[in-house]
Amino acid sequence: MFWQEDENKGVLKQAPETIQDLLFSIECKTLPLDHGYVLGQQVLRHLPWMGSEPGAAIHQIHVAESANGWMRPDDPEREVLHVSQRTKMTLRVPRDRIEDVRQLIGKTLDIEGHPLTVGEFRPRKLSLLTTIFARYVDTGGVEDENEFLHSIAGQLLERGIRVKKMMGGKLLHHHTADGSVLTRKLMISDLEVQQSIELQEQGIGSQQWMGLGIFMPHKGIKAVNEKQE
Repeated sequence: MFWQEDENKGVLKQAPETIQDLLFSIECKTLPLDHGYVLGQQVLRHLPWMGSEPGAAIHQIHVAESANGWMRPDDPEREVLHVSQRTKMTLRVPRDRIEDVRQLIGKTLDIEGHPLTVGEFRPRKLSLLTTIFARYVDTGGVEDENEFLHSIAGQLLERGIRVKKMMGGKLLHHHTADGSVLTRKLMISDLEVQQSIELQEQGIGSQQWMGLGIFMPHKGIKAVNEKQE
């Protein structure tokens, strides 16, 4: 855990619309647990500009965890995600690229033999919450949590963001054509509002096209490894 004293968070009454999340309905029965790289490659086939567009990101797909005992599986060799009709595929894009994304509607993506047909989308603004988290942040191969957190704090300080409260979650491996990428969950709390927006808009790292380094709002500090929707 990385923890310093709280300071003024700043005031912003409405989230900017410069960068937005687009939530697509999808037709899909199952997906591999470790699908970020393949999903990214499939989307880039149709929207190649997303790989280099500032602010663009492709979220990995997550299904809701229930309160009656079901938890997300964690064995990518033997288990898959079972996708419901409520499950969405989310792309984060600049506002002036929203119309360009429409060409993805109606396309069927091949996610390692699991067909995923893309439907219509609805936009969603980024959040004003000052506690945010990323499910997957590239550790650069570092397994020690404290070393990882201090590395992230240094990277953000170079961007003018002084982190006061930060927690890491469990390690995960993501397979790509070039080998495995080691990631860790990351929660950052008590940011200034503008800093929260900046991190949501820009993310961290260069692999947001495969779902890494994408920040989302988090409603509390105690559940970095728990359910998020």
